[in-house]
Amino acid sequence: MPVITISREFGSGATQVAQHLCDVLGYSYFDKNLMAQVAGEMDVSQDNVVDFSEDTYRMRSFFERLLGRRRLQIEAPAAKVSRTETAPSALTVETLSEAAGIKLVRDTIVAAYERDNVVIVGRGGQAVLRDKPGVLHVRMIAPLGARAMRVKERMGITLSEATDLCRSKDQSALAYLERFYQIDWDNPLLYHMIINTGKWETEDVAQVIIGALMNLKTVPQL
Repeated sequence: MPVITISREFGSGATQVAQHLCDVLGYSYFDKNLMAQVAGEMDVSQDNVVDFSEDTYRMRSFFERLLGRRRLQIEAPAAKVSRTETAPSALTVETLSEAAGIKLVRDTIVAAYERDNVVIVGRGGQAVLRDKPGVLHVRMIAPLGARAMRVKERMGITLSEATDLCRSKDQSALAYLERFYQIDWDNPLLYHMIINTGKWETEDVAQVIIGALMNLKTVPQL
């Protein structure tokens, strides 16, 4: 069956919908565990597995050991480092880390696509698989207030904090996709369908996506 990519605003319920789709369809959810499994099939060492997601992305690789740190976390867009006499190696490591990390994410997404029956949330899936046949691209949005309420309840934070978090995550995702894939995530032409999850329950959203999935062969490829 076709692969599904889901681009989402933070708090729009994409993770819950994706998990429900996997339960109903018997699909695999493309998370860090599946990414590591796919990378292993590509003969990539576990130590070199990198997971760049849209709102935040982390690197666990050779470059961390080079820096002498267990984990390096960079928020998108990554801070710029000027090329000075005191920090040329820092600039080089950052540049190489990003290039290596993004390439690994792209390669594992393509490998997962070739395995079929997978749901890919974020990570630029709509860009990486844009020209691939047999892929349903979905965009999930919702009013900021509705998203903030969901995040508030899920994370146990104040509504103001949840609202700020939604905005921050959205801005990071926007910057990530512009920086690494040169796309505007709000461009409707990137998707087969855009769903306002403020109007639907998780199961209803999943059923709408399943209906589109079953009829994907009748839809012209993007």
